[in-house]
Amino acid sequence: MSKVHVMDHPLIQHKLTLIRDKNTGVKEFREMVNELALLMTYEVTRDLPLEETEIETPICTTRSKVLSGKKLGVVPILRAGLGMVDGVTKLIPAAKVGHIGLYRDPETLEPVEYYCKLPADIAERELIVTDPMLATGGSASAAIRFLKQRGAKHIRLMCLIAAPEGIARVQRDHGDVDIYVAAVDERLNDHGYIVPGLGDAGDRLFGTK
Repeated sequence: MSKVHVMDHPLIQHKLTLIRDKNTGVKEFREMVNELALLMTYEVTRDLPLEETEIETPICTTRSKVLSGKKLGVVPILRAGLGMVDGVTKLIPAAKVGHIGLYRDPETLEPVEYYCKLPADIAERELIVTDPMLATGGSASAAIRFLKQRGAKHIRLMCLIAAPEGIARVQRDHGDVDIYVAAVDERLNDHGYIVPGLGDAGDRLFGTK
């Protein structure tokens, strides 16, 4: 079964509290989601393989470590996942960015795909799927399924807040995909929102209702 990594770094927890606050405005919310994604990317990429190379410092020649050339990609689940992309690409500027557009049917709460555009070499890349909220898990599970159908083999899921129900759904459907979150909250309410959560991440990122 996939692992759930909960990141308890003080900076992550501090910023998470600020974006939970209903009084945090769009500008600040967007900036802090970006900052949280950047901080979380450190942990998500902790086990990337390294290799040694020879370089010349101002003092002497030495051997030092660099990434071993593994290709990376980030795939936001539209629309809220877009708010995390800049944080990832600031640390991994060479990462290619794909997009998957899903919306949740208000009656069934199940995901419906409306857009998918991915790098041609997706099968060769270590992919980070981003979505701020892992609620029912339906959208994340569907996005991962779409990626696998198109050849993706190495996928990690990065969310800010997860509900136990969403984690269980992803683990049931995709036991090979590790989940990285800043917090696991109590539960879902009757409308499929995470409690206590932070409301609708997409609306708060883009100033919509």
